[in-house]
Amino acid sequence: MGERDLQALLLESKTQVPSWRPDAVSRRRLIDRARTSGARVACVTAPAGYGKSTLLAEWAASEGRSVAWVSLERTDDDPAALLPAIAAACSPFSPVVASVAADMRGAGDGALGRSAPLLAAALASTSTDFVLFIDDLHLAGSTACQDALEVILARVPAGSQVVLAGRREPSLVARLRTEGAAWEVTADDLSLDAAAARRVFETAGAPPVAADDLARIVSRCEGWPTGLFLCALVARAGGDATAVTGDERYLADYLYRECLSRLPENTQAFLRRSSVLDQFSPDACNAVLQIGDARAQLREIEAANLFLVPMDRNRTWFRFHALFREFLLTELERSEGAEAAADLHRRAATWHEEQGAPAIAVEHLLQARETERAAALVADLGLEMYGQGQVTTVRRWLEELGDDVLLANPALVVSMTWIAVLLGDVRLGEKWAALLDAIEASALPADHRVPFSSARAMVRAAMCPEGYRAVVADAAYALEHEPASSPWRDQALHLWGSALQLDGDLAASRPVFEEAVEVASAMRNPDTVILSEPELALLAIDDGQWGRAALHAQRGVDAIVASHMEGYPTTALALAVAARVAVHSGDREQGERLLARGMRARVGCTHLLPYLAVRARIQLAKAHVALGDRSAAFHLLAECDELQRKRPGLGAAGRQLEEFRGALSAEPATAGTVPLTPAELRLLPYLQTHLTIAEIGRRLFVSRNTVSSQLSSIYRKLAVTTRGAAVERAIALGLLGG
Repeated sequence: MGERDLQALLLESKTQVPSWRPDAVSRRRLIDRARTSGARVACVTAPAGYGKSTLLAEWAASEGRSVAWVSLERTDDDPAALLPAIAAACSPFSPVVASVAADMRGAGDGALGRSAPLLAAALASTSTDFVLFIDDLHLAGSTACQDALEVILARVPAGSQVVLAGRREPSLVARLRTEGAAWEVTADDLSLDAAAARRVFETAGAPPVAADDLARIVSRCEGWPTGLFLCALVARAGGDATAVTGDERYLADYLYRECLSRLPENTQAFLRRSSVLDQFSPDACNAVLQIGDARAQLREIEAANLFLVPMDRNRTWFRFHALFREFLLTELERSEGAEAAADLHRRAATWHEEQGAPAIAVEHLLQARETERAAALVADLGLEMYGQGQVTTVRRWLEELGDDVLLANPALVVSMTWIAVLLGDVRLGEKWAALLDAIEASALPADHRVPFSSARAMVRAAMCPEGYRAVVADAAYALEHEPASSPWRDQALHLWGSALQLDGDLAASRPVFEEAVEVASAMRNPDTVILSEPELALLAIDDGQWGRAALHAQRGVDAIVASHMEGYPTTALALAVAARVAVHSGDREQGERLLARGMRARVGCTHLLPYLAVRARIQLAKAHVALGDRSAAFHLLAECDELQRKRPGLGAAGRQLEEFRGALSAEPATAGTVPLTPAELRLLPYLQTHLTIAEIGRRLFVSRNTVSSQLSSIYRKLAVTTRGAAVERAIALGLLGG
């Protein structure tokens, strides 16, 4: 099974509307009240076992509007995973959502600044009324996911609703509550009375229970639906369902153990061992448990109604009810030991890696505390995850691995440095770069020394910490030691072309950039194409060949679109050059659109990538001048000065800056705009939320006063006085959303 096949199956299982059993206790009264409440968001919050998913399934089955469903997992606690899942769920009834679904993987602030508002706008323009169900929202509780989701919820159109279910109240619900936009269902609402409990016992096939006994069971379970169902299973198996005592957690353990003990030993073992898998198929169970009859075992368990939830229409993928799975995991360690559980996770990691799902393999390796193997896999996945926008997931992995493991894995340090640098994360970029510099290559195994030294040389060549002459030396070393078979060959070529340009040898750089594009295209590495094509376009412009420049510029933009890299810092130069070409050809409207995209992308172009950041700003400034806006150009030059203050010695890039400054100063003064600074553009997406100034400050690691000052500046530059107006103006200017 290929990567695409397994990933597609897993995504399909998340967006599959589960079936509702008509013999289950109906929650129709609660559903009707929530449906007719007029609230755009219904929030179902209760501990495990209260029937949240069952309520949602009944609602979906009885709904006349279009229905979308997303069941979340722990791997979805990343906007780059959450937003694509929502888009995939809504695409069948919304062609507009389907058209933007592939653009949901923005990295860093891109999710809040582009992907979330893009999806929100698509949902807002959907022609049919819909209900979007998001189950197990507590598994996507990070601030990044909550902020992105709030942007979506703010634009749910009239006549449509979003239904959220989870164990904890999402932080965004408190803000929705103050607006009167949320309808809430709690554990008290979901507790069952004696009449409903009798229905549970009947459905489970338990023998009749006297009214007094049933009342006592309901009282001891405090109306907890899963507790009542477990009592019914105990009664069905001949046990005394009235003998249970204790609070909910102990009650669950006792009842589950009662149920489990009455099953054949091989079934018990299957349940315990398969619980290491979040989702599982017969093939996965056979491989991980090293058995051959998983399909038959799953049929028996499903027939016995043992908390098995089918995840697809073909009933080939399943999961356990969350609380039952937690119990089974505890039982696994209690009865077979922690090492047995770890061994199952190791085999699960191997199976998922073989099936093309390495990110899931990492999760299992972390569970098995196989830190060395996990670190090596994270190092391999780092830049791929960066390209997919799943930086939040990578950062969570790093926290779980811990600093000691990270520092013991040079390849991982290289990968993490690149991610921070490419995202413009100054704090982490400087931290990782210092750790990278501190590694003694001579202490590594002999066959690792040169590959590591070459990798570090490329990082240094991009970061330019010691001036352009060091860039030339580092890039030359990497070019020499990255052979044609190396997956890093295209990057080495691009860096060597850049080094030649910084050294003033423009003619020599052209064939190098051309080769970089050729190699990167063959390797399907869009970053190098996106970075090299605008360089070739600029060389053509210098020769006065604007037609050829247009071809190279369009290829750069096409690569951005095809790879869904919009908003990444590495796209700023390509967008700026394409804007210049469009304006030169007379297409002012297209030039303005491209320029807005480039100005937004420059946010992550920091001194971590100094010559790229300066060259991109020079081209953005020239595009502004071509549009008659000298004021914005001067502000961009001021940003270049700040970059050079932190990274002096940029060779030809510094000379190009001064030449442009001189030409700009010689022109007559004209009116112009004052662009939003990178800091203000980082703040701008948070204006879509209801976060307070202090909360925004914590998100951005700046003081409340700094946020207030930047907010005032944004209002002034956009000529608005409110958050809502600022967001509307930013969307119109292309600074948010598409």
